[in-house]
Amino acid sequence: MTQSYETYNIIPIPNSNNSHPDQHPSLRYPEVIAASSALRSIGDLRLPPRWHPDMDLLDWLSLFFGFQNDNVRNQREHLLLQLANAQMRFSPAPDTTHHLHPSVLRSFRKKLLKNYKTWCSFHGKKHHLKLINNHKKKTDNDLRLELLYVSLYLLIWGEAANLRFIPECICFIFHHMVKDLNRILEDHDGKLPEVSGENAFLRLVVKPIYDIYDDVNEIFWNKSCFQKLKWPIDVGTSRFFLYRTGKTGFVERRSFWNLFRSFDRLWVMLILFLQASIIVSWPGYKYPWKALKRRRVQVRILTVFITWSGLRLLQALLDFMMQGKVISKDTKRLGLRMFLKFFVAAAWILVFFRFYNLIWNEWDKEERKWSKKTNKVVMDFYMVAFVFLLPEILGFLFLLFPWVSNFFEKRDWSILRLLSWWFHRTIYVGRGLREGLIDNIRYTLFWILVLTTKFTFSYFLQIKPMIPLTKKILKLHVDIEWHDFFDHGKTDDKFALGLLWLPVILIYLMDIQIWYSIYSSFVGAAVGLFAHLGEIRSMQQVKLRFQFFASAALFNLMPEEQSLNERGTFMSKIKDAMRRMKLRYGFGQPYRKLESNHTEANKFALIWNEIILSFREEDIISDREVELLELPKNLWNVRVIRWPCVLLSNELLLALSQAKELANSSDKRLWRKICKDEFRRCAVLESYDCIKHLLLEIVIKPGTEEHSILESLFQHIEKSIEIGKFTKSFKTTALPQLHSKLIKLIEVLSKRTVKDSTQMVNILQALYEITIREFLKEKRTAEKLISDGLAPKHQSSANLLFENAVRLPETTNENFYRQLRRLHTILTSRDSMQKVPVNIMAKTRLAFFTNSLFMNMPHAPQVEKMKAFSVLTPYYSEEVLYSKEQLRIENEDGISILYYLQTIFDDEWKNFIERMRREGMENDDDIWTEKLMELRLWASYRGQTLSRTVRGMMYYYKALKLLAFLDSAPDINVWDGSLNLSSMVKENKDGSDRVRSPFSHCLSNAYTSEDLPFKGHDYGTASMKFTYVVACQIYGAQKAKKDPRADEILALMKNNEALRVAYVDEVSTSRDEKDYYSVLVKYDQEWEREVEIYRVKLPGPLKLGEGKPENQNHAVIFTRGDAVQTIDMNQDNYFEEALKMRNLLEEFNCYYGIRKPNILGVREHIFTGSVSSLAWFMSAQETSFVTLGQRVLANPLKIRMHYGHPDVFDRFWFLTRGGLSKASRVINISEDIFAGFNCTLRGGNVTHHEYIQVGKGRDVGLNQISLFEAKVASGNGEQVLSRDVYRLGHRLDFFRMLSFYYTTVGFFFNTMMVVLTVYAFLWGRLFLALSGFEAAMQKKSTNNKAFGAILNQQFIIQLGLFTALPMIVENSLEHGFLQSMWDFLTMQLQLSSVFFTFSMGTRCHFFGRTILHGGAKYRATGRGFVVEHKSFAENYRLYARSHFVKAIELGLILIIYAQHSPVARNTVVYVIMTISSWFLVSSWIIAPFLFNPSGFDWLKTVNDFDDFMDWIWYRGRVFAKAEESWEIWWYEEQDHLKVTGFWGKVFEIVLDLRFFTFQYGTVYKLRITDGSTSISVYLLSWICVAVIFGIYVVLSFARNKYEAKNHIYFRFVQSVIITLTIIVIVGLLNFTKFRFGDIFTSLLAFIPTGWGIILIAQVFRPQLRRTRIWKGIVSLARLYDILFGVIVMAPVALFSWLPGCQSMQTRILFNEAFSRGLQIFQIVTGKKTQT
Repeated sequence: MTQSYETYNIIPIPNSNNSHPDQHPSLRYPEVIAASSALRSIGDLRLPPRWHPDMDLLDWLSLFFGFQNDNVRNQREHLLLQLANAQMRFSPAPDTTHHLHPSVLRSFRKKLLKNYKTWCSFHGKKHHLKLINNHKKKTDNDLRLELLYVSLYLLIWGEAANLRFIPECICFIFHHMVKDLNRILEDHDGKLPEVSGENAFLRLVVKPIYDIYDDVNEIFWNKSCFQKLKWPIDVGTSRFFLYRTGKTGFVERRSFWNLFRSFDRLWVMLILFLQASIIVSWPGYKYPWKALKRRRVQVRILTVFITWSGLRLLQALLDFMMQGKVISKDTKRLGLRMFLKFFVAAAWILVFFRFYNLIWNEWDKEERKWSKKTNKVVMDFYMVAFVFLLPEILGFLFLLFPWVSNFFEKRDWSILRLLSWWFHRTIYVGRGLREGLIDNIRYTLFWILVLTTKFTFSYFLQIKPMIPLTKKILKLHVDIEWHDFFDHGKTDDKFALGLLWLPVILIYLMDIQIWYSIYSSFVGAAVGLFAHLGEIRSMQQVKLRFQFFASAALFNLMPEEQSLNERGTFMSKIKDAMRRMKLRYGFGQPYRKLESNHTEANKFALIWNEIILSFREEDIISDREVELLELPKNLWNVRVIRWPCVLLSNELLLALSQAKELANSSDKRLWRKICKDEFRRCAVLESYDCIKHLLLEIVIKPGTEEHSILESLFQHIEKSIEIGKFTKSFKTTALPQLHSKLIKLIEVLSKRTVKDSTQMVNILQALYEITIREFLKEKRTAEKLISDGLAPKHQSSANLLFENAVRLPETTNENFYRQLRRLHTILTSRDSMQKVPVNIMAKTRLAFFTNSLFMNMPHAPQVEKMKAFSVLTPYYSEEVLYSKEQLRIENEDGISILYYLQTIFDDEWKNFIERMRREGMENDDDIWTEKLMELRLWASYRGQTLSRTVRGMMYYYKALKLLAFLDSAPDINVWDGSLNLSSMVKENKDGSDRVRSPFSHCLSNAYTSEDLPFKGHDYGTASMKFTYVVACQIYGAQKAKKDPRADEILALMKNNEALRVAYVDEVSTSRDEKDYYSVLVKYDQEWEREVEIYRVKLPGPLKLGEGKPENQNHAVIFTRGDAVQTIDMNQDNYFEEALKMRNLLEEFNCYYGIRKPNILGVREHIFTGSVSSLAWFMSAQETSFVTLGQRVLANPLKIRMHYGHPDVFDRFWFLTRGGLSKASRVINISEDIFAGFNCTLRGGNVTHHEYIQVGKGRDVGLNQISLFEAKVASGNGEQVLSRDVYRLGHRLDFFRMLSFYYTTVGFFFNTMMVVLTVYAFLWGRLFLALSGFEAAMQKKSTNNKAFGAILNQQFIIQLGLFTALPMIVENSLEHGFLQSMWDFLTMQLQLSSVFFTFSMGTRCHFFGRTILHGGAKYRATGRGFVVEHKSFAENYRLYARSHFVKAIELGLILIIYAQHSPVARNTVVYVIMTISSWFLVSSWIIAPFLFNPSGFDWLKTVNDFDDFMDWIWYRGRVFAKAEESWEIWWYEEQDHLKVTGFWGKVFEIVLDLRFFTFQYGTVYKLRITDGSTSISVYLLSWICVAVIFGIYVVLSFARNKYEAKNHIYFRFVQSVIITLTIIVIVGLLNFTKFRFGDIFTSLLAFIPTGWGIILIAQVFRPQLRRTRIWKGIVSLARLYDILFGVIVMAPVALFSWLPGCQSMQTRILFNEAFSRGLQIFQIVTGKKTQT
């Protein structure tokens, strides 16, 4: 960089005063100069005030419209790079690259302004773009006009701040500003536009709308915005804004009914089938088709139309209740539609009722048969039903012909809007969402299969078995064993029947989820199988395919020249498929084994060695493994590819064995045998050539007689090979002797300390003797040997042969010793080296990379012609780099982070130390001084830190530089110096390879890019194609506070030249006011300091909505290119995967169905699975989701959204349609997925690609996982409320809607349904047991298939089997079936089912509470290492309400049921019936301690309980935290009740009333009641409750008043109460039938009552808090939490006390680590090994 340039971002912008374009490599490209020249082409435009000759078109727009200077500079570079890159890709290449081609600009303008033109068309408005479509007729003025249009849009977008989330508002702004622009271009009288002046755009346009940002976008979907909005927008005087209710098109109302509203078609299907199934199964026929032959059944089935019309009425009523606030003067038609919907639905009910009654009125009751008149009425009913079904028939036809639906929906014709008005509102999004016919058939068949299975199962195993039981109960007479409030128990009969049916119905409503999971697993496996996933699973398979891997790498990673006429044609696709087939299986001449004389082999060697080098830099392989894996330099005239040693191991020994066996065979047969294995052939040839070179060029002095003897010997050998008489001339049985002597020679040479040549002379003489005496078949005399040149002519007896001919190699020649070690390895290795590399991560990555290159992927273009892209990472205040103190500080168990990492990553630590020693470290203590930064980086690269993410993403930059070099280097100059290449191998007719020439020239001097002289244009190309922006939101504040993280971020910029940091700067302008700026900075390598590049002022504070999307949004203006990849802070990348990025970007040009993709889904590799068994469970679950799950969603279901951050976005498509996420507070807490929702609603396409992967870390501790699950579940609860889910539920076709529901909110709702089924089942059984129904039912029937099916399905779900099935199938696909089953069994032994059941409870709790009450919030899970023990108090705070209390409730039900149920007397029946429930209870209680390090340590358990009691009784101070005080925590747990609405509170109270059922049912079982069922018994029980509460109040009062100063009085009160209690008990024992067992029974009755009172009191907290009652409630709640804590602690204390439980728990938690030989026991106990 020179002083003639201002501070720049990626490339300096050349101008008229700057004549040094060659100062920066990027400016050497004529495309850059052409784009810059086009921007400076002002022509005859009217010049604005303050114009300067050096200005360009963007300056021109800025001076007229008042854009900020830095916004102009930013968008200038943005536009210049985009146009230059587009011109580079333009095909065919333009005649001159020094001028911008019109087609380049036109295609960019069409893409950028497509949404604007569509918006204008939607409103029936003509756009203001004055363009000539025929580029041949375009003049410079027309090109300038197009440039002005795109520049204006980018300037608006670049300064729009939060308005970027509302794209149609930007369209509105652009519409008016283009109008002003056209007026300026046409008007030369000097008038300025309405928006002009310094920063006018920010002040007059952005700021007014920013202030009322929420829900504004849909205003611009209404045509009235053109009439009622002024320009510039004046919010204060605009009635359109002033009188709005705050909602423009949708009202988010919190209710479970949203699930019905959004997915009403699904619920209608389920309800109608349930009704029809009950009707059909009621007569009792074995098969339904037999029942359907009866006319009576046929008529009764017609009632489904009454139900259907009733459901339509419910939908209409819900629409009015939920969306009534939307109705206004401007939306009268919407109100009319709601009213008509309600009226028509009610009318249909009446019509169907009328016709149905007519049928039965005409039925001949006396003869009990159907008359002709009755049949006529039935036919009339059918006709009415046909009219009713017309909309559904129309929808079915659209499903069959999706293109028809898309055509009509995308048309903006008034007649179509009028016709569609009845079915749904006409809105801007959600139009034309149907997929192509083929895709339609695929996902339709999938769902037909799922639904057929589900309904068959439901009919025969759920509904039909319930019918006989239902009939018996209806005839059953039961004497109720409690007070009967109703009419002789008839209502109780129906209530009992309802309780029996309830769990059946709940499972019926959710079990599609199970069938979806099953079928999607197998379909996903099939899709993966056809995609060639998992074909290479291990290093052994890598070895088998490696000879074809080189060709595959070049075929996929290197660009292939192809004529324009051939690209994209059907024949080209056929040829490509054939070539891939040959490549994949090694068929055909084009993909025979590469030899070292092929230039392509050089390129492959460079790529492969760069990958191995990156592995070494990451310390996942050692120096020795590098030598075994690399493709080394060909320095010793080897004729073949020098394959990695790991592939050649043991091959030479096998060849020697074959040579010995075939000693008397012909050369042809022996060579054919050896050549059957490519690596064996190469090992033989390389060994021979290396030994020859070693002896002739290095060991033996040239010019000596010994040298000539060896030359003659080698010539003799090569001549015999050439004429095919090797086995006739030489004894192959002598080869093992030669082999052993050569090994000794190499071992002697390998000793650098050897100074005496005697040992070498002896070995060489021995070799000579064996060769002459044993190896030669023909016994030759001395004279013959001399004549053949194989013996010295004049040998003195004083001097031995070779004594004066040996020379020792230089000990400093490292390259020689490296080659020598390789030769020694080839000669001596006796195993297959399957364990190389040792590191599991290295093995996994190599296997995946190798396999991926045999998968289908687009051809790679040249780097110059690839799409440019950016990576964007949002960052707040997470760890950047671990500090020295963080690494050394020890936790309570004496474990530091560094020690933990050294133990977990044992092999990587050894590799790191080896690398440090190679780089000059002498003592181990130097690691904390001279190598401290390297140590910090090593540790940070193993955590989930920003430095790890940055290192991974910068691999893109490194890969692009390498690929750009390979693209630009001539074939013969890939390496330094030219190569003299000659043919080496000739294919014989018999298929064997035969050596034709014994000599070849070396490959090159270098095999890694470390030695390559990267040219300037390679750097320039990479910088133009890749940008990495990290959105460090508070970086400015961190710098101001001298936060170490700021220095660490600066260090990252210093070490990564392509890294940019964007942050929000707050500048105080007055006492209470601040200005806010989006700032971009970089580290300038020449100035050696951080420099500010751009500073764009914001209209106000950044964070209006959720923080993360707002952070992304402010930084997105600094990204560049056609695509942007969103990367989160817990992600990593790999160099070998970065090589495939340009292939991936080509997917944007491919059609998937009828659309090109807008989001490219990328596979994730979870790298945190090896830490513990818990991390393994999470890793396996996440892996199946991001691979198999996403695969099925993309193909065949066509409903994949944006679920993870590695996805790549079509940048310009999204920047014009709302950005990469949504940011509305709370409802968009799961901001990522809304990008997918928005994409689908706007007609986009999301695909999934698995030939490339990005690393991802997951939470590794139970508390972290639970917080993550809570965040996701709460986010899904908020999604239920959102307009996006509602619109997708209504606008997608039926089967895609099913896919959408069951893979988003439906998954969480069905998880909640499973838990509700447990509740319904247990509460129902408790009611039946306490009321006496169960005893009566047992006498009548003891068997029910329906309940068996329920219990089985429930238990399957609880065990996590339906979650585990995708894991099993995906593991089978990628790792093999046996390995998959072994992993599954291992998981079960490690109690994974406990974990999955516990996670189910987390999802259920937070999803249900969010829908009911709200209160969703971002939960920071933390990404640190979790090895420390979590205290009992911490676990209790986290899980008390979500798990512990619910588990205690269910356990209490089970205990009472066991006490009073006649079924429980049969132990086997009771166990079978309740085992799944007991498993759930125990899992919810014990899991937090089972998966807690040292969870069953006795001393820690004792200390934890003391800590828990201290926390309970700590009263707290003003600023106390929940971690310190129980009371603060208790109030925080009620926060959701602060935000809930009226109906939320009502529903909460109704749910809490269930706790009073315990008391009502149990008190009548007390012996003191003597069998009475009078209501007075229940009333007296409440008196007992009041007395107990009164005693507690008296004791509390006495303790508070007397305990401190008058303790004797407190003792007196206690004595009086105890005495009176004893007197009462004695009296009851003597004068009533009271027994001591009644006390235990009463506790089971009264304790739940007290808890119910507390929960209801919390709802009325605002009213009760001012009364004295509230203190009693708080005190009672504290007592209950103590009780719950003791109950939860009891099993923990028991396991802690029992010997062996602690070691067993450690084994379960860290089993994976144990299997790898790690010392986890030392980690969790702190017993470090003394070294």
